[in-house]
Amino acid sequence: MAVADLLAQGLLLFNEGRFYDAHEVWEDLWRATTDLPLRTCYQGLIQAAVGLHHLNRRNPIGARSQFGKSIRNLQAGDGTATGLDLENLIGELNRLLASMPEEPPSALRIARLK
Repeated sequence: MAVADLLAQGLLLFNEGRFYDAHEVWEDLWRATTDLPLRTCYQGLIQAAVGLHHLNRRNPIGARSQFGKSIRNLQAGDGTATGLDLENLIGELNRLLASMPEEPPSALRIARLK
């Protein structure tokens, strides 16, 4: 599968709330990427998905750890090539860290930039 297809497939799964599946697809994307700043961004996406999976499984400690790592990697990486609204995702992850609900909000989605 092409790299762009992996990004899109993972995004679809993430936005459907299938966080574990999104993480699996994005790991393939991460492995296929050689550009270090972009790879760091993809790692942040993976960690966001894993954190939300932990939250779904009522593991707030695992969720909190993954959210922190995700935010750091999304901020450190260069996600401009993804075309995704990563700033909004970072904001949502920060809100989750501050409130740590028992499960992910149903409206949590990653939008594409226009």
